[in-house]
Amino acid sequence: MKLIVGLGNPGKEYENTRHNIGYIFIDKLAQSQNITISKEKFNGLYAETYISNEKVILLKPLSYMNLSGEVVIKFVNFFKINIEDILIISDDLDMDFGRIRLKPNGSSGGHNGLKNIELHLNTQNFKRLKIGIANNKKIDTKDYVLGKFSIEEKEKIQEISDTVINILKDFNIIEFDRLMNKYNRK
Repeated sequence: MKLIVGLGNPGKEYENTRHNIGYIFIDKLAQSQNITISKEKFNGLYAETYISNEKVILLKPLSYMNLSGEVVIKFVNFFKINIEDILIISDDLDMDFGRIRLKPNGSSGGHNGLKNIELHLNTQNFKRLKIGIANNKKIDTKDYVLGKFSIEEKEKIQEISDTVINILKDFNIIEFDRLMNKYNRK
């Protein structure tokens, strides 16, 4: 069983903000599978589905970004999910907008959601799909990540949507090293 987690913040005021890019792509994957993420457990919205004959849980923690790990660990324990079967989708300030990068592990890079997941899983060895949101040094970081997408950014999200959905589907059937080789481009 796989667990794919999209990071974000719950509530209307956070919809279509840069920090919610994980939520956005979890929803896009769900739409591609004709399912709705509507079950609630352990302060998370989730759905169970099968992708390529592999059971997958799609999860959106409702605990706010900084406490995402509290939700993730409860799902891991309840569904008995192996750490190597977790993929976390998060925004990344240090990458160009729309750039996609798979990583097998690593530090949080200052991302509070990833930091909290590391704390609760007690490891940095979980897989990540990072989606670049760039950084505007003229705007306070908090205001920038919680800011709404520009028209150009919305277009870029649309451009990369098929690729991201394919990555999430392939996560179930392709060894992670091969997945990175297939999708990580310079």
